Amino acid sequence: MGAVLPMAAVLFLYSMVCDTSEAARIKDLTTVEGGRDNQLVGYGIVVGLAGQGDSSLSYTIQSIANSLHRFGITVPPQAAQSKNVAAVMLTADIPPFIRPGARIDVTVSSIGDAATLQGGVLLQTPLLGADNVVYAVAQGAISVGGFLGGAGGPGGATVQRNHPTVGSISGGAIVEREIPMQLVHGGHLNLLMLNPDFTSASRLAEVINRVFPRSSLALDAATVRVRVPEDFEGREVDFIALVGALEVMPDSTARVIINERTGTIVATSNVRISTVAVSHGSLTITIASNLAVSQPQPLAPGGDTVVVPGTETEVTEMMGAFKVIEDLPTIEKVTAALNALGVSTREMMAIFQAMKKAGALQAELVIH
Repeated sequence: MGAVLPMAAVLFLYSMVCDTSEAARIKDLTTVEGGRDNQLVGYGIVVGLAGQGDSSLSYTIQSIANSLHRFGITVPPQAAQSKNVAAVMLTADIPPFIRPGARIDVTVSSIGDAATLQGGVLLQTPLLGADNVVYAVAQGAISVGGFLGGAGGPGGATVQRNHPTVGSISGGAIVEREIPMQLVHGGHLNLLMLNPDFTSASRLAEVINRVFPRSSLALDAATVRVRVPEDFEGREVDFIALVGALEVMPDSTARVIINERTGTIVATSNVRISTVAVSHGSLTITIASNLAVSQPQPLAPGGDTVVVPGTETEVTEMMGAFKVIEDLPTIEKVTAALNALGVSTREMMAIFQAMKKAGALQAELVIH
């Protein structure tokens, strides 16, 4: 077995062969296959809701009766009250390599018609994985990032902020069972790209090979296979730490993402626009309704005074003129040219869609 390279020596060697300006660490671009989170879910009840709990829902009342039966108290379901109790679902993510006795956060969500979970306490609830095995147990006071105030109902007022029917318990679940993980298979480990891209995967393998020659190979856009050197046999964690500290310049696809619900536009640095002429005019239609009074003439023998609804419609159209946008090779010039048009964000969305249809936008257009 050869000499073991310390981390300082590896990083010094890497700095001599590669310019790492504006690069990202491999650990921020990938995950190691085999080390993944797992989802847990559970059903429980929350107590102490001061009259804001579920109404007479059958499953909530049955849950109360079952819970009391565990303590030797037999209560007929029809005699149970649920005003201070709410049925909830629990969700949590258990990280890899976590040991029994560690704590994880839990999200608690009402599934009945409880008005709020504010001030409630979750009773002991098992959290199950997809295999129906209990991996953690949750219990504790719920923190709600909102509130519900006021009496409501006729003559009352209610004030609500955020979502009081969803809360969390920080460190509210204790891990009872470890989920086995295996990172190295046959002397190799696989790095999975968080954003799959052929160029990024190829660059990543090249960077690793510069420090650990002939050790890595890009299998596809999402996977880079790395062979663990003999010097790190039995010390795979140290090897993964060294590889994760290396830096690589990732590539990104030219993409424009539009969210019409929020009016958000995000474009990557590789977006290009070919020479195109753009003309954009705004059309505004205003419809206003009003009420007019119609009454009979003075001294008329008959007739009644009535209220007559009316509608006024106004159409305003702003004239547009063609503006030639030259070939734009950088995202900075694209932004400056579109801002020079003097259009709103939502109008800019329409322009991007029209450019894509015209073939002038050299990028993927994603609309949510």
